[in-house]
Amino acid sequence: MTEKTGTFVVTHAESDSAVVRDVETAQVHTLASNPDLEVSDVLEATVAPEPPLEVTWEVIDVADRRSIELVDSDLEPTQHEKTLASETEVGDFVQEERAGTGELHVFRVPDGEVEAAAEDVLGDEETIARAARLEAVRVEVRRSADEGVLSVRYLPD
Repeated sequence: MTEKTGTFVVTHAESDSAVVRDVETAQVHTLASNPDLEVSDVLEATVAPEPPLEVTWEVIDVADRRSIELVDSDLEPTQHEKTLASETEVGDFVQEERAGTGELHVFRVPDGEVEAAAEDVLGDEETIARAARLEAVRVEVRRSADEGVLSVRYLPD
């Protein structure tokens, strides 16, 4: 095996080891040590297998490190987001680029399932990986239970 450079999200961290996942390929790498990483950290880094067995990895270089803030907002989706949702079927979602950078995902959720859907998004490690791919540092989840609308905003710094 050879070293690998990419964007990684920390999915598990203990004092003596950590697990990182490549956000492009979803390949998981167990690190033999923990260079002060925390769950949900995002690294632009190079990792390499540790000799002699090459079953664990080590971080060789870190070009950038950031955290993704997950925000369970008490704000309602915007009028624009509600309009986007009204144009979709229940269970579908609309994906839209934000002005500048970032992305907006708007979901039409069945009656009574908005809270559960919001919890799923906030608890899903893929939310962090998507934010890392989009170079976002903040993910804001807004909901309107009355209208069955859930918006997920991937925001730059």
